[in-house]
Amino acid sequence: MREVAASDISDVVARLCIEANHRLPPEVIRAFERAAAEEESPLGKETLAQLIENARLAQREHLPMCQDCGIAVVFVELGAEACVTGGPLEDAINAGVRKGYGEGLLRKSVVASPLRRENTGDNTPAIIHLKQVAGDRVRIIVAPKGAGSENMSALAMLRPADGVEGVERFVVSTVERAGASACPPLVIGVGLGGNFERCALMAKEALLRPLGRPNADEAAADLERRLLDAVNATGIGPAGLGGRITALAVHVETFPCHIASLPVAVNLNCHAHRHAEAEM
Repeated sequence: MREVAASDISDVVARLCIEANHRLPPEVIRAFERAAAEEESPLGKETLAQLIENARLAQREHLPMCQDCGIAVVFVELGAEACVTGGPLEDAINAGVRKGYGEGLLRKSVVASPLRRENTGDNTPAIIHLKQVAGDRVRIIVAPKGAGSENMSALAMLRPADGVEGVERFVVSTVERAGASACPPLVIGVGLGGNFERCALMAKEALLRPLGRPNADEAAADLERRLLDAVNATGIGPAGLGGRITALAVHVETFPCHIASLPVAVNLNCHAHRHAEAEM
């Protein structure tokens, strides 16, 4: 059994909170550049150029790329042969978020109660998703999630008779309803199947897949291609100002479901497609 100190987990989470807010993954920058080359609208091209410059400035100057530094969504893959010592894993993660958002001078956006709306002052608690895997390693992904795109996400319990066409209509209508509010160009995560909570989690997890990498299942990959074409045909465009590029990618994840249901969740991510990861 390999021991992993809770304090080391806190330090890694703190670093990832700062890194995720300061630095877009390289594939996102490349996707911006491809989008700028494909965009036909002059205003859309200019918007994409500004987003590229903003991302480069944020990385160079060690500043947040967006004023909304998000709620910290933390995905942990804990090896079955790894043991966290020195405190509970959840406490270690929250200590890391507290440290990272403080030292990184990142905006604290979490309220302790959705009814009283009092800011916790340190961006905790984080939203934590834990999965046990084989081995003795610990993999941590921090994905700050801003409210603009999260607020425009949606879930529907469709009927099997609605079919794939119903899924496509729901995804596109969610994007159309979001318009400029979700800060396009978007990355769209779609969870399909499972049940009410599983499809929502899959939609979030879909956003972690390397940008534009198709689902290994050909039927799901074909749905991703059709959805991307349909979303980009809406004309919403970069920043909602019109154009061809409303989304950079659509990622679909699927899971078996009940014979009488067809759950689908759409988790929109804004142009600040932020996440950072480390393995311990």
